[in-house]
Amino acid sequence: MDKCLFALAWGLLLLGGASARVVTVSPGPLIRVEGQQVSIRCDVKDYAGPREQDFDWMMSREADGQKIKIISTIETSFSNPSLSKRVASGDISVVRLQDDEAELKIAEVQLLDAGFYWCQTPSTDVVVTGNYEAQVQLTVIPNTLKVSPQTPPPAVSEGSDLTLSCNVTRELTHPTYLSVTWSVKRGAVSEEILTFGPQGDVVTGTRFARRYADGGIRLVPGQNGKFELVITRVTTSDEGIYECNGTEWTHEDGGKWIKIVESTKEMGTVGVTVKASSSSSSSSLILSPGDTLTLFCTVAADNLAALALEVSWLADGREIVTMDRSGVVISNTSNGAALAKRGEASLERTGAGEYRLSVRGVSDQDGGAYTCRTRAFVEKEGRSVGGGGRWHMAAEKMSSPQTVTVSDIKPSFTVTLQAAVTPQMASDPAELTCLVTNITQNRIIEGFLAAGTGGTARTSHLIGSLDGRGNLVSGSMYADRLKSGALSLSRVHPNTFNLRFVRIQDVDMGQFVCTVSAWSVSSPTLNVIAKRIREASVGGATFEMSCSVNAENLGEAGYSVLIQSQESLQGNVRTIMTLSPDNVLQHGGATDPNRRDNLVLTKFGPAEFRFRLAGVQLSDRGFYWCAITAWTKQQPGQMWTKATSSESNKVRINFQENGPSFSIAFHSDTSSVYPWETAKMECELSVSGSSPKTDDLAYEVSWFFTRLRGGPTTTQVASMDRFGVVKKSDRNSSSDISVERKDTHTYLLNIFGTQDSDSGEYHCIATPWYMSASTGSWIEAGELISSRVFLTVKFSLKLPLLYGSSASLGNKLSH
Repeated sequence: MDKCLFALAWGLLLLGGASARVVTVSPGPLIRVEGQQVSIRCDVKDYAGPREQDFDWMMSREADGQKIKIISTIETSFSNPSLSKRVASGDISVVRLQDDEAELKIAEVQLLDAGFYWCQTPSTDVVVTGNYEAQVQLTVIPNTLKVSPQTPPPAVSEGSDLTLSCNVTRELTHPTYLSVTWSVKRGAVSEEILTFGPQGDVVTGTRFARRYADGGIRLVPGQNGKFELVITRVTTSDEGIYECNGTEWTHEDGGKWIKIVESTKEMGTVGVTVKASSSSSSSSLILSPGDTLTLFCTVAADNLAALALEVSWLADGREIVTMDRSGVVISNTSNGAALAKRGEASLERTGAGEYRLSVRGVSDQDGGAYTCRTRAFVEKEGRSVGGGGRWHMAAEKMSSPQTVTVSDIKPSFTVTLQAAVTPQMASDPAELTCLVTNITQNRIIEGFLAAGTGGTARTSHLIGSLDGRGNLVSGSMYADRLKSGALSLSRVHPNTFNLRFVRIQDVDMGQFVCTVSAWSVSSPTLNVIAKRIREASVGGATFEMSCSVNAENLGEAGYSVLIQSQESLQGNVRTIMTLSPDNVLQHGGATDPNRRDNLVLTKFGPAEFRFRLAGVQLSDRGFYWCAITAWTKQQPGQMWTKATSSESNKVRINFQENGPSFSIAFHSDTSSVYPWETAKMECELSVSGSSPKTDDLAYEVSWFFTRLRGGPTTTQVASMDRFGVVKKSDRNSSSDISVERKDTHTYLLNIFGTQDSDSGEYHCIATPWYMSASTGSWIEAGELISSRVFLTVKFSLKLPLLYGSSASLGNKLSH
């Protein structure tokens, strides 16, 4: 009995371990289009004999019809006479890919080529086992694909929308699918914009992915094969030759998509034009100091409503004031100490495309050639859900120059010198009076000069002078006499000066001259310029600005600084930080105590201060500026005295919480398995844009199963929430499943011990969660749905073969 059991086990081992030849061809049925190329592969495995195997190809119109020999890798005369010419011309050929693999090729398939194709491998085995041929059905359909594009406009204004319409149709006689692709060609390079289909999915070109995600490119499927692609807010980079491609596909066993025919049609050439002009009033202006200068700038464009305008006024090529595209006015009249004497410039928008420049209190330095410069911007990528967008400068225009003259009115006054007391001889008193008429409120400096006696010219000597504050300055020859009181110089009235000799001397004889100078009084002024050092374009970034001080008519001074902000130009003013002249730093009432470590205000130089805000949040958006006050001391150790103050231009923090962009892909390690084998399906996610840190990102992932391809009934298989908790649904199968997270972006579904009931379509759905750098809270992104993968659980021939052998041996032993 033991020997019988040993023989039975040995027989089962031999049967289970024996190899049998397996011939396979491309999975079918194959659907191809008339006139296109057809390739059918054939390979052989588990064979004995020489490594290089031969292949014979045959076909029949019907499954049980008479076979017609096509071509062979070993016999040159193998072909049926009806196919000899096609074989000789190369229309039908066979290509050996490897020792155990060959490919039948038909260069231009014909309708009469439809039928059943057999691949046979002549036996080289010692024992004939397995299968030596495999069959696949080929269906040939007429080429009914039609691509009919509509010609786009040859010229489109920058900032407007471009619609590209294309009609793609075919006669539906067999289950085929369509896709449509738009591309643009510049020179010899063609670049795909967007593809729709064949599974109903959208694939964008690399350069257009962000633009499509932001809504700058839209797909509008219509009826009866009409498809429209809308490109919004076009720029000059959208110029080129546009093409439309229609492709017909078939979906074969194994989940593989095969392109069976395509057609590309040129739609037309599109140019992007920029029609914008800028003009200002053209007449020359003559103003007096202290007047107000008013100039107007008018901007015209075909698509003015779609443009964001930046308007600047320049004087002799130097910017004096700018209104950026968000409406913020930046004055540059304080750019340097030499400009401090300029008038105060302002710029306002008075209507659509109309801007008014006003300069109050002009001086002679405000004269020059004034021009209006306009820059037009369009949003390059359209607006995303978060309201973001990137700006592109579409055009820049300059108006014709306008000459402005500010007449310099110099003081005009009269000086009269007369002898109030005339001496008769030496030692007599003498007095000269200098009278000034037609004077203004200017300070006056008066001096006396003594000339030589007689007709002989002698070198003039300064007797003395009084400055604007009444201080006496003595000439070197008369210093002792002025000091002793023998000679005096005084201002007896605002417009009258006296030179008095107590005892005139012979040396004093000669000609006397009175010289008067007029001086204007200048008050101390401050001009503060704020510049952005670091721009915060996303939440969590660092904002930094610099404030530089230019002082006029101010000696040694100290400065106090207030960093102020407001949410909008009409909003409430908040004080963020202050710095005293003694460098004492304080936080303002608008400062969040929890964020004080993120705020820095430092003195960067003798007249420069820097403010830094780290980790900006949405609540930080707004306008920031410096309010600076100059303080002086009469003597060291005394209290500070306020001299003057000024505010800088405003710098804006403006960013949008767009968040990152996510995509999903679904893969399977195989499209078919045998029972009890393991299938692995991977759900892979990727992130682009402002990618968060690994610790600030999580996903909720679920897997779903559909029994029939494209069926309406979908059941959930398993899920993993963003905290890693796994849930498995009840299943009508003896197989088991598991879910694992391979890395931050990859999740794996394992099906162990697969059964026939596991055959069907699988896909995954993921919901990303990320922590906002702007608010510090978790944000749920949009749901992502992957493509579908069909898994086939094949019926195994191995197990029934072993069962049958066991039963046969068992019957023999029982007799």
